Amino acid sequence: MIIHKEGYKTIAIATTVFAVINLVSFYTISVSLPVVSLLLFILTLGLLVFLVSFFRIPARQMTVQENAIVAPADGKVVVIEEVQADEYFTGRRIQVSIFMSPLNVHVNRNPVSGEVMYSQYHKGKYLVAWHPKSSTENERHTVVYRANNGKELLVKQIAGALAKRIVNYLQPGMQVKQTDEMGFIKLGSRVDLLLPPDAKIHVKLGDKPKGGVTVIASW
Repeated sequence: MIIHKEGYKTIAIATTVFAVINLVSFYTISVSLPVVSLLLFILTLGLLVFLVSFFRIPARQMTVQENAIVAPADGKVVVIEEVQADEYFTGRRIQVSIFMSPLNVHVNRNPVSGEVMYSQYHKGKYLVAWHPKSSTENERHTVVYRANNGKELLVKQIAGALAKRIVNYLQPGMQVKQTDEMGFIKLGSRVDLLLPPDAKIHVKLGDKPKGGVTVIASW
């Protein structure tokens, strides 16, 4: 397991705060209130370990298949439904939404290989990530891929009530490879996929896909 580059600065700051708090605690209250000092150490250590684990990138055997659409994120499938597209596309699409809790791996990956046709950031609200309107009203970043077979799909990174920073590395015209990094969302959030109506879905509600590994659909 390695640590994602988006976490370097955050972890450095958190480690400094951890050290300062516990040094102050050791020199001021550890003698008179040893239990309080110990509890403070355990609490701050737990928070630091959680923060480090949030930016983890576990070793995985990625799935690279020409006809497969792989999961762009870890999490839980909370929506599978046909919707009217409201950005880039104009027709009906199949939406598959993956909710990411703060405990999930939060690096986002390209679901297919191909060309980036569209990449757009949108300011917005911070509704809870499972709210039906979060797809259209929350802060988000939308990317459209044209796969090597000529078909297109849309991936939308959506901020939640806690996630207030979306990072996306893609620009229109870029050629990308399936399972390579597309971006990162800090803390809990969700990712939507808008797929062609004829895509064959391979997951169901409640499934827990792994980013870059689980096949969400095929075409």
